Amino acid sequence: MAEVKLQEGETLENALRRFKRKVQQEDVIKEVKRHSFYLKPGEKRRAKQALARKHNRKKSRREVE
Repeated sequence: MAEVKLQEGETLENALRRFKRKVQQEDVIKEVKRHSFYLKPGEKRRAKQALARKHNRKKSRREVE
């Protein structure tokens, strides 16, 4: 879990900015979204395959350029 302690003389805005960065680095939001609903194993597999196809298309476009 992301935790940020307010340092001496630090503004709340700066601490909030550090907290947001830490949450993003730890992929907390991605994990919460992943657990927010249940996917059947077949649906999970299809989503994973679709993501792999998307990555491959993007990779092949980069290689062409």
